[in-house]
Amino acid sequence: MGDHFEKGQQALLNEGEENEMEIFGYRTQSCRKTLCLAGSIFSFGILPLVFYWRPAWHVWANCIPCSLQEADVVLLRTTDEFQTYSWKKVVWICLSAMNSAFGIIPDHPLITDEDYIINRAIRKPDLKVRCIKVQKIRYVWNNLEGQFQKIGSLEDWLSSAKIHVKFGSGLTTEEQEIRRLICGPNTIDVEITPIWKLLIKEVLNPFYIFQLFSVCLWFSEEYKEYAFAIIIMSIISIALTVYDLREQSVKLHHLVESHNSITVSVCEKKAGVQELESRFLVPGDLLILTGNKVQMPCDAILIDGSCVVDEGMLTGESIPVTKTPLPKMDSSVPWKTQSEADYKRHVLFCGTEVIQARGACSGTVKAVVLQTGFNTAKGDLVRSILYPKPMNFKLYRDAIRFLLCLVGTATIGMIYTLCVYVLSGETPEEVVKKALDVITIAVPPALPAALTTGIIYAQRRLKKRGIFCISPQRINVCGQLNLVCFDKTGTLTRDGLDLWGVVPCDRSGFQEVHNFASGKALPWGPLYAAMASCHSLILLDGTIHGDPLDLKMFEATTWEMVVSGHDFHIKGAPACAMVVKPCKTTSQVPVEGIAILHQFPFSSALQRMTVIVQEMGGDWLAFMKGAPERVASFCQPETVPTSFVSELQIYTTQGFRVIGLAYKKLEMDHHTTALMRDQVESDLIFLGLLILENRLKEETKPALEELISARIRTVMITGDNLQTAITVARKSGMVSESQKVILIEANETTESSSACISWQLVEEKKHIAYRNQDNYINIREEVSDNSREGSYHFALSGKSFQVISQHFGSLLPKILINGTIFARMSPGQKSSLVEEFQKLEEGRAALVTSFCMFKYMALYSMIQYVGVLLLYWETNSLSNYQFLFQDLAITTLIGVTMNLNGAYPKLVPFRPAGRLISPPLLLSVILNILLSLAMHIVGFILVQRQPWYSMGMHSTCTVQNETTSKLTISPTAPDKIGSNGVFTSFENTTIWFLGTINCIIVALVFSKGKPFRQPTYTNYIFVLVLVIQLSVCLFILFADIPELYRRLDLLCTPVLWRVYIVIMLGSNFIVSLVVEEVIIENRALWMIIKRCFGYQSKSQYRIWQRALANDPSWPPINQTSYSDMPACGRGVSYSNPVFESNEEQL
Repeated sequence: MGDHFEKGQQALLNEGEENEMEIFGYRTQSCRKTLCLAGSIFSFGILPLVFYWRPAWHVWANCIPCSLQEADVVLLRTTDEFQTYSWKKVVWICLSAMNSAFGIIPDHPLITDEDYIINRAIRKPDLKVRCIKVQKIRYVWNNLEGQFQKIGSLEDWLSSAKIHVKFGSGLTTEEQEIRRLICGPNTIDVEITPIWKLLIKEVLNPFYIFQLFSVCLWFSEEYKEYAFAIIIMSIISIALTVYDLREQSVKLHHLVESHNSITVSVCEKKAGVQELESRFLVPGDLLILTGNKVQMPCDAILIDGSCVVDEGMLTGESIPVTKTPLPKMDSSVPWKTQSEADYKRHVLFCGTEVIQARGACSGTVKAVVLQTGFNTAKGDLVRSILYPKPMNFKLYRDAIRFLLCLVGTATIGMIYTLCVYVLSGETPEEVVKKALDVITIAVPPALPAALTTGIIYAQRRLKKRGIFCISPQRINVCGQLNLVCFDKTGTLTRDGLDLWGVVPCDRSGFQEVHNFASGKALPWGPLYAAMASCHSLILLDGTIHGDPLDLKMFEATTWEMVVSGHDFHIKGAPACAMVVKPCKTTSQVPVEGIAILHQFPFSSALQRMTVIVQEMGGDWLAFMKGAPERVASFCQPETVPTSFVSELQIYTTQGFRVIGLAYKKLEMDHHTTALMRDQVESDLIFLGLLILENRLKEETKPALEELISARIRTVMITGDNLQTAITVARKSGMVSESQKVILIEANETTESSSACISWQLVEEKKHIAYRNQDNYINIREEVSDNSREGSYHFALSGKSFQVISQHFGSLLPKILINGTIFARMSPGQKSSLVEEFQKLEEGRAALVTSFCMFKYMALYSMIQYVGVLLLYWETNSLSNYQFLFQDLAITTLIGVTMNLNGAYPKLVPFRPAGRLISPPLLLSVILNILLSLAMHIVGFILVQRQPWYSMGMHSTCTVQNETTSKLTISPTAPDKIGSNGVFTSFENTTIWFLGTINCIIVALVFSKGKPFRQPTYTNYIFVLVLVIQLSVCLFILFADIPELYRRLDLLCTPVLWRVYIVIMLGSNFIVSLVVEEVIIENRALWMIIKRCFGYQSKSQYRIWQRALANDPSWPPINQTSYSDMPACGRGVSYSNPVFESNEEQL
């Protein structure tokens, strides 16, 4: 089918998302369906099998194109490089049954409000909804916009005011029923796949269908032994695969089944609060959260009260997260973008556990259901397991091309076979058998199984080191890594933080550093109060839980935490307010305690947190904690010491983590929850700096050194201070002492100037303040001419990265080539940066193993192919036992043991070939095929020219006995052995010995050791197998045992001829080894060839690298450019739509 479609037939589903798909409309045609049914019957089921493998063909054969609005079948195609097809039937949901139950008619007010997708999907007057279900998600046809849209979640365009007004008091029973019918149940239902389904799906794999064809052919030729062996291996392989899939299905089912059986409290508009099973929840329902340890059965927006949630199930980190209610704002702006803070701080995610729920004035915690079923965060996680994204497209594509080459070779062999056997007057049955035989020889059925063993062994080695991989195919991809991104805290540095000290300040400036190691208590004051109360710690079962930084800070005060109760009460504070107070051992302080009334939780995007507190019987205060430069920007300028920049730099240059603290008194004339964040976070008084020590892990430096020596780039992406990040980069070895760091700072467009970008060389020795509220880096004002020539690294902040992405798109790839340090990055910016790095696309042992196995299996099949075609010239072939010996005793054992080589313990500064059809790999295969072909032809011709060949005897054994004489056959009238037309001959004997031993030689030559795998001799099992195989072959060759020769359908030859066979094999081994080592594995030679032919890498990374190397003006130093300048931000378009739609637009 072409790519030309009528208007309305094609559209995008999930546009801009990771699972984006093209959708095409089709309508089933009766005559086409009848013809396909007839074709299925007359093809004995082959046509349905083809349709199963090619879903698009099924649709094209049965249906005709039409608009999506008229379609009863839709064809889906992924927009990634794989372009995978699938098809779905369009089904109808009828609401007519609700007419009698609730009196729902076409003009009912509930379904006429077209602000909601649900109502737009209902077709009037018949009250029907068209829908499809794709990867567990339901999509309905939006009659107003004429497209399929996802259902099962609240609309993104809703404002916070609309959410509070529309859903703040719950849905009516009628609304709930309509939404249940259209959105479906709130279940993450993963069925345990029946064994028979798994079995059929596995058996219908093209690989097993080809094996079935091969086995049937072998049985017809009485090649029963190997056929049975393949059947047994296939049964074992299928059984293991089905067992593994079944186990995964059962585990996943048990993992999510608890989600579907939770009882929740729901507030209905008229009926009040009712108990309900969670599977009946719909988007818009009002949840009432009570008590602690509540599992969330859906995603919900918190609109009243606050919650402390354990999101470990989603993030892997069990640090409690505080959720605050969505403020009601008089604005039509969508609720997700109404403030600069991350909207997720208002969302309770499905699968997470509400540790504490604290009500506000109303005394209850309320949340509006946002998403249900597979639309939820947990549902999305489960769907990613059920429908994993395909990986390694290039390797897959190369493997297909490789197999097509083998098929092409087999086709040539089939034509040759047909010509020879037809001209020889063989029966049609014999001709067809021999022609089909060529396919099973040229395309080895055991190839996929042999490749799988390498992955299995690699996975087992990783498992021994405590590394688990749920997608084994991705192990090969690791062999092509050329860049590794690291977080700083907890990754390069230790998990725990040690509180080193605090630097207080007052109007006169910074005071003397208070070191906590001295044991001296910090004097009471606002700074002390901030340390005691400005955190998100919670008290659970008598134990304090929370962020490690908060814990260290609070523990330094030696205060304790309690929940307010009957002993004391604070006006305007809820009964369950968290209170911190001095312990009995604490030195005298003038307050009894501090009640934490309200929190504005920490956000990576905002780089700060704020709390509203009240001293018992005293003032209302606001405390802020966060990145020093951000905290200082909210303070009154006169309260920030003039030495702020240099003081901060003293600690960041030593790698300390620095936190700024500030406060102000509040005049309270209304409840704390009514205060907006921007009201509280203004005109603060700067209190000082909290200094925390975050030491490097012992293994960090050696690991980075090994990666750098292997020429694998290392990049740091952190949310910490830029100077701290630069210091850690230098201490860890990510940036060496001889390398320069260039600071890039980009500023957004202002009223007076356009967006600008500046470049400054970071000075490590002098202390010259670079006065900017975002960076504080020492820079070098004068630059020597040779500064541009050496190795350099770029360092920039998240804000600068955002500005560059939006205004200097053409500069971004140039910066990424040498960008090493990215600080103050929000989570959204981190993911965007990784995506940008992937645009510059460019486990070593596992990858090399796979390629070695591909090469070996190709050579094995070609060796057998060449030998058989030579024998076909005389209408002869190898006998069943000869095939069996080569296939089972030689190749199968080699395939199982060749992959046992472990990874080399040290990384080398280059990567293995990344493509299966790369020139070195192709040349290796082609040269070895030519060597084998030459050896076989020489042996085939020479044996016919031996003086003893034409003496009328087909056995020249020196043992004169009756058995030997019975093997004496006239060359003019050979007797055929069995039903496959094979007869004993000197050519057959010679070809078999050459081919069998050559398979062993090729295995040894192709079994790569250093530099990516351990040396071959360390693979003891493989070496032992080769020694035994070679010994057995030589024994058969030189042992004059007539009975052995008779069973293997061989003829005895003179000893001298056997020596010639060994000489031919030895010569082939030497030439093959020399070719492999001197040509194929000679990197210097290939580099010379590349230079001679002017070959240059086409990867984006290399293209930009070459361009920058030839640009004398790069990198710019001590320069500032503006976005409206002709040379800036123009030229090549380099945008990232994912980044542009991310949280940084807020």
